[in-house]
Amino acid sequence: MRYELLGPLRVSDGRESHFLSAPKMETTLAILLVRAEWVTTKEQLITELWGESPPQRASAALHVYISQLRKFLAAAGHGDGEAIVTRSSGYVLRLRDAEYDVADFQRAVGHGRLFLQAGRYEEALAQFEEALRLVRGPVLDQLPEGPVLAAFAAWAEEERLDCLELSIEARTALGRHREVIGPLNGLITQHPLRESFYRQLMLALYRSERQADALQVYRTAQQVLQAELGVQPCPALRRLHHAILTSDALLDLRAAS
Repeated sequence: MRYELLGPLRVSDGRESHFLSAPKMETTLAILLVRAEWVTTKEQLITELWGESPPQRASAALHVYISQLRKFLAAAGHGDGEAIVTRSSGYVLRLRDAEYDVADFQRAVGHGRLFLQAGRYEEALAQFEEALRLVRGPVLDQLPEGPVLAAFAAWAEEERLDCLELSIEARTALGRHREVIGPLNGLITQHPLRESFYRQLMLALYRSERQADALQVYRTAQQVLQAELGVQPCPALRRLHHAILTSDALLDLRAAS
C-alpha cells in the first residue's frame, strides 16, 4: 500500500493505482494525509472543504465522506476500514506499514544532506535525484486550498526548490558545472528573486571559463532585486562577485581535476 501526495493524489496497492473522482473526498483524504498520525479536527476539515461558509449539514456530509473513504482505502488494500480512526474531536489517518512519498522524499533529502556535508558528492547527488523523481507534478493541483493544504503546498514547493539547489551544488562540486548552466537559467526565469540560483549560475559560468557572463548574471540580479524589492544582492552574492572580479583561486578549489 502506498500513498502519493507529491503530485496528483493517488493510492496504489502494488498492482494498480486508485484515484478518487469526487473532489470533496479527494480533498478530505489529502488533509488527513498531510496530518497523518495526528488528529485532524472536524472544524479543520469543514474549513478546508467549504471555507468560511459551510452548508448547514456540513457535519453530516463530512461523516459520509469519511465513511466512503474508509471503504475506498479498504478496497485499495489499507486495512479493513480501519485506516481512518475516529477521535472525539476528529479523525486520524493511520499509515501503519503503508509507504508514503512525502516521507520517502524527506528521507532521501536528509541522507543527501549528510553525504554532501561529508564530501560524498556522488552519493549525495543520487539521493537528491531520487527525491526529485518523487515529485510528479504540482502538489495538490486543482484541489481547493484551505489553510492546511495551502501551507502544505507551499512547504512542498520550498522543499523541492531546496532539493534542486542541493543537487546543483553536488553536481558543481563534482566538476559538472557545465551541466547546470541551462537548468539554472530556467530556474532564474521562474524564480527571479531567489538569489541562490544566481550565485550557483555565476559560479558555474566562471568555472566554465565564462567570466564575463558570470559578471553579467550579477548585474542582472542587482537590477531585478533593486526593481522588485529595492534592495542590493545579499552578502554571499556580493562576495562571489568580488571573487570573480579578482579571479580568486578559492573558486577553483572544488573544480573537477
